[in-house]
Amino acid sequence: MPELPEVEVSRMGITPHLLGQTIKTIQVRQPKLRWPVPEEILLLQGQRILTISRRAKYLIIETDQGCAIIHLGMSGNLRVLDLFIEPNKHDHVDLILDNGKVLRYHDPRRFGAWLWCEKGTEHQVMAHLGPEPLTEEFNAKYLFEKSRNKKVVAKQFIMDNKIVVGVGNIYASESLFSSKIHPKTPANKLTLKQITLLVEEIKKVLARAIEQGGTTLKDFNQVDGKPGYFAQELQVYGKAGKPCPICSTLISEEKIGQRNSFYCESCQKLN
Repeated sequence: MPELPEVEVSRMGITPHLLGQTIKTIQVRQPKLRWPVPEEILLLQGQRILTISRRAKYLIIETDQGCAIIHLGMSGNLRVLDLFIEPNKHDHVDLILDNGKVLRYHDPRRFGAWLWCEKGTEHQVMAHLGPEPLTEEFNAKYLFEKSRNKKVVAKQFIMDNKIVVGVGNIYASESLFSSKIHPKTPANKLTLKQITLLVEEIKKVLARAIEQGGTTLKDFNQVDGKPGYFAQELQVYGKAGKPCPICSTLISEEKIGQRNSFYCESCQKLN
C-alpha cells in the first residue's frame, strides 16, 4: 500500500505538470472504486488547477470550483502521460489537461478513491485526522499526552490516524526499531524520553523516505509510473529471519493488529 512518503513523492512528481493547467475534460471509465466516484467531480471541467497538496494519504487538487480528493488505496498510482497513449484495463480515471497531457489513475484492486469537496468545506474523510508527522504540531509533548490513557500497543498507537497521520506499517516498524521500542509495549507505559526519541525517529524515517523517493524520481512521464521510492534501505521491515543490522540477532515477525510487524527482540526489549 502506498504510504505517506509514496503519496508525497507522487504529489511532487505530478505538480510540475498540473499546476496552473486547465482541466479540459474528466473521463471516468470505472466509477466503482472504494466509494462511487461522485458526479460532482465533473464540475472540475474547465477549471484551472490552483494547488496540489497532501493531507495524510490524500492528494488534493484544488480549483476555484472545488477540490478532487484522491486516495491511492492498496494498489493505485498516478501517471502523467501524453494524451495519445491508450488507457489500459485498470486505468479508471483520466484528468485531461489543456497542455496535451493526461493525469491517469491506475488501480487494479479498486480500493482507492476519487472524491469531491466544495470550495471552503472539509470532506468527512478528513474530519478526524491527527496532525501531520513532519510539522511542529507533532511533537513529544503532544504524543506523550495522547499516550497517557492509551493501553493499545505502541505500533497500533502510532498507526492511528486520529493520533498522527501517515505512519503506515512499514514506517511504524522502522521508527520503533530505531527508537529501540518493542512494538507491543503499551502506549501508556512509554516514558517521555522514549516518546521524545520516537517522535524524532518518525520524522527522520519519513523525511528520509521522501528524500530518497524524490532523488530517484527521474521522469514522472514514464509509462509504468513507478517512482524510485522502493530503493529505500529498510532496517527491519520484510527482514524476518535475517540478522539485525545492530546486533545480528535474527529479526522476528509477528502479526500485530492484523499487520505484519518486524522487530529485533534484543534491541527492542519488551518491558
